[in-house]
Amino acid sequence: MEGTKGTGFAKGITILRVALGGGFLFAGLDKALDFAGSGKAFDATGFLKGATGGAWLASDPKTVINPTHDFWVSLAGNAGLMQIVNTLVVTGEIAIGAALVLGLATRFAGLAGTLMMGLFFVANWSFANGPFNEQFMYGVAALTLAITGAGQYYSLDAVLARTESIRRVPALQFLLG
Repeated sequence: MEGTKGTGFAKGITILRVALGGGFLFAGLDKALDFAGSGKAFDATGFLKGATGGAWLASDPKTVINPTHDFWVSLAGNAGLMQIVNTLVVTGEIAIGAALVLGLATRFAGLAGTLMMGLFFVANWSFANGPFNEQFMYGVAALTLAITGAGQYYSLDAVLARTESIRRVPALQFLLG
């Protein structure tokens, strides 16, 4: 569906959607399937305990800069919650990635990706190379997909939007967008 935008916009936003989705999907599948062959299941405990101190340009790596560091360390100390966190990270990355690649529930996937990257950004708090790190950029790209309604173009959402059952429910049209 072309909508009111030109084909250049539609193609560009589709490329962004599929590329970002591929990044999320690969990250989740790598955690689930252990592509490197380490033999270890994904576990964010070590990251939350040791890598959430944060960094700033020319800061001492041993100095804790992240104001949320204690929260993440306490979360890492709760084995029951870490099982939930680990499951949410892996399944979230896979679901967001697959949804974006297919263009299915695109706006919802974009918002979920923005939330996930926002949490990763706050946990990581690494500004050693400036404030615009990978999590920030992924989050902005995911938000862009949600705001622009990237599901309108070359997607399963565009196909579903033409069905009578979806047309009758504006909330579904919005989430698909």
